[in-house]
Amino acid sequence: MKLLVVEDEALLRHHLDSRLTEHGHIVQAVADAEEALYQAEQYNHDLAVIDLGLPGMSGLDLIRQLRGHGKRFPILILTARGNWQDKVEGLGAGADDYLVKPFQFEELEARLNALLRRSSGFTQANIAAGPLVLDLNRKQASLDHQPLALTAFEYRILEYLMLHQQQVVAKDRLIEQLYPDDEDRDPNVIEVLVGRLRRKLEGEQGFKPIDTVRGLGYVFTERCR
Repeated sequence: MKLLVVEDEALLRHHLDSRLTEHGHIVQAVADAEEALYQAEQYNHDLAVIDLGLPGMSGLDLIRQLRGHGKRFPILILTARGNWQDKVEGLGAGADDYLVKPFQFEELEARLNALLRRSSGFTQANIAAGPLVLDLNRKQASLDHQPLALTAFEYRILEYLMLHQQQVVAKDRLIEQLYPDDEDRDPNVIEVLVGRLRRKLEGEQGFKPIDTVRGLGYVFTERCR
C-alpha cells in the first residue's frame, strides 16, 4: 500500500521510511505539513501517518485540511502527548487512530494493517475468494490450501485488487503500488505482471478472478470475505 508519512524528526522519519518499505509498502516521507498537502494533492495514498508536533502548520491543522480537501484515506496520528484531551482532539479533527511515542514498530504495523483492512470493509487478516486466501499480516497467498510463489510486485497487485474487489482499478493506480518515483514507472510492466499473476491463479476449476476492462484497467471479480 502507498503511505504518506509526515514526521519532522529526521531520524524517526528515516526509520519509518525504511521499516515500512521493508514491510512491502510504498512510502512518501516528508518533514512538514506544506509538503504533505502537496503530495496528497499530486498522488493517491492509501493511508497517512502524521506527527502532531510539526513545524509551521500543526499536525491537527494538516488533518483538518486533508479532510476539508476531500481526502478520505485513514490517518494514524503519532504524538508525544499521551493525555486523553489530545487524543480526543486528534480524532475529532478527522484521524482514525493514534499511537503515543515512543512506540514499538510492530504495534505501528499492526495498527496500519487494521486501518487498511477496515477502510476496505474487512475485519479479519485473512481474505478469502473461492480457493484463494490472502494473509494480509504475513503478506502471503495460498490457492487450494497450497502456498503461492508470488514475487513482491505480484503480491502487491493481488492485495490491492482484492482489497478493492468489484472496482475497476486503473493501471496508473497499480503502478503507484510498485514504484515510489514517477521516473521508474512503465505501464507495460503492469500488463506483464498481471499476466503472470493470472497464470498462477487460474486453476483447473476455472478460477479466473481478474478481468480486464479495456481502456480502463483491471477488476477482481470474485466476492471476497
